[in-house]
Amino acid sequence: MCNLYSQTKAREAVARLFRVSDNRAAAFEPLPAIFPGHLAPVVRRAGDGEREIALLSWGFVLPQGDKAAKRVTNARDEKVRTSIFWRGSFEERRCLVPVTSFAEPKGKAPAVWHWFALKGDEPRPLFAFAGLWRSWKGPLKQDAAPVEMDVYAFLTTTPNEVVRPIHPTRMPVMLAGADQFDAWLEGLADEAYQLARPIAPSAMYIVSKGDKKDAA
Repeated sequence: MCNLYSQTKAREAVARLFRVSDNRAAAFEPLPAIFPGHLAPVVRRAGDGEREIALLSWGFVLPQGDKAAKRVTNARDEKVRTSIFWRGSFEERRCLVPVTSFAEPKGKAPAVWHWFALKGDEPRPLFAFAGLWRSWKGPLKQDAAPVEMDVYAFLTTTPNEVVRPIHPTRMPVMLAGADQFDAWLEGLADEAYQLARPIAPSAMYIVSKGDKKDAA
């Protein structure tokens, strides 16, 4: 389950790849380490149907009764069409999460962080996680004041041969290229769901590994 990723490209590069006009792109800086609860750029359709880049908080909010709410960062591909928690967002509020690499740890004390990226003509080319978003109104901590914010998560699927030795059960759904971006963001639900699969192992590699929790 991916709980750390990076987005190290400039705002202009992100807007250009995902075909978002400058006046619809929020301001943000490159982010070498994005953790649950952080604000990060997300590409989604605005109310008028046009694309925008907005800053959303990573992790859907799951109320826990008399305990603090839980942040849920990933949606399993086999549950996204059946779970009440995810289904509405999958059908109506899909988004693209810009990424340059993501990390998974192996071992403990200390863990070795393995950073995965796409292959390309440049180091860590930009791609997207297949994301979902929704609005949340309520407390994030027990006895805290309610907040209003938009939150996001992204799909995971079975791991390919590159990720499996490090994380044997799940990997993010990775999208690359305008056709996949369009199908996920604007296609019918059946068309979008066809993308919920592991990317070809030949398309990605381990770009670095070590004890650092950032992609710099």
